[in-house]
Amino acid sequence: MIFGLTFDKLLIIGVIAVVIVGPQRLPQAAARLAQLIKSLRQLANGAKDRMREEMGPEFDEVDWKKLDPRQYDPRRIIREALLEDDDDDESQPVVKPVSVKPAAKRAEPGAAAPYDSEAT
Repeated sequence: MIFGLTFDKLLIIGVIAVVIVGPQRLPQAAARLAQLIKSLRQLANGAKDRMREEMGPEFDEVDWKKLDPRQYDPRRIIREALLEDDDDDESQPVVKPVSVKPAAKRAEPGAAAPYDSEAT
């Protein structure tokens, strides 16, 4: 199964292609499709070879399945990040309390509002 396509689906796609393209032009369309797939495969292999060449021996050490975006689960990533350094309490930053400024005094009813001449 490629991309979730079963034999039934491929057969339906083939019948639709025959109806849309027509039996006279179907061989030419199939040849163009095969050429497109071949060029895409060559492009992908060229990119892979270039990456292997630029990364050197580290390319084979990379766990590519771990970098698959389909494996992305934000809950798992956060859980691992939170549980990662529980054993090292010494490496945790020390949190200092923040000083809080006293609340501004309320103006008397009927008094003019404070004005800052330097404010824009």
